[in-house]
Amino acid sequence: MAPAITITEFTDPGCPWAYSAEPARLRVKWLYGEEIDWNLCMVGLSESTDAFLAAGFTPERMASGMAEFATRYGMPFDTTVRPLAATVPACRAVIAARRNAPEREWRLLRALRVRAFGGALLDQPATIDAAAVDAGIDPHDLALWIADPATDAALAEDIRLARSPSAAALALDHKLADSADGRRYTCPSYEIGEPGGRSLAAPGFQPAAVYETLIANLAPGLPRREPPAGVEELLEWCEAPPSTAEVAAVLGIEIDQAREKCSAVATLEPVGADGFWHRSRPNL
Repeated sequence: MAPAITITEFTDPGCPWAYSAEPARLRVKWLYGEEIDWNLCMVGLSESTDAFLAAGFTPERMASGMAEFATRYGMPFDTTVRPLAATVPACRAVIAARRNAPEREWRLLRALRVRAFGGALLDQPATIDAAAVDAGIDPHDLALWIADPATDAALAEDIRLARSPSAAALALDHKLADSADGRRYTCPSYEIGEPGGRSLAAPGFQPAAVYETLIANLAPGLPRREPPAGVEELLEWCEAPPSTAEVAAVLGIEIDQAREKCSAVATLEPVGADGFWHRSRPNL
């Protein structure tokens, strides 16, 4: 049976807003599962670090910003001062996976994010290679896919689409950003629609309730799954170890409650002040 809803997510591996929105994405994924055909579109925020530096965005300012994101939204951030990094090389890697191992596309995006916000430099080959291993991709294969000229063509198309916001998104201009060609989607932005039918825009960072409302308007009869019976069921279902904030979002509980529940059945891989939960039980 074909999915009832399509979501095009405009995103970038190096965007802290998109990373901080992962709890909302995971909640929507849990609620509607295979009823959603989820597509990624890479925004390509930065080809080099020159633009960041020209705007006065220093490594120190980045570290301070990461600490604020962690406090406000709960995702794990390494807040040590480190050099700035371009994001386009990682975008290119995600698209290379999409073209050659589409079942691994999101896993690679996730692995790149976790490593980047865990302290690694996103534009370094070693980071991309390590993320490939995390995602179950041979780094040598990924390097060959990245070098294929068709990957650059696909990246250029993603970047073009990200700089062609829908009319509804343009009406919410404060949720968009400047680009060389006009306005572009910020990360994450969602275009949610019926296959071949209507489409509703949710540009920029949004709470999960916005996505749920738009889906309900498009498909009011679409069933919603009940919350997991417990943390163990959620961990079994997740494609990658979730953060405490992600567990809280899916279970519909507070972060402190989620941390307590997770600590009873899982092991924390620390990142910054929090981390990611693995299914193996802690030593007692």
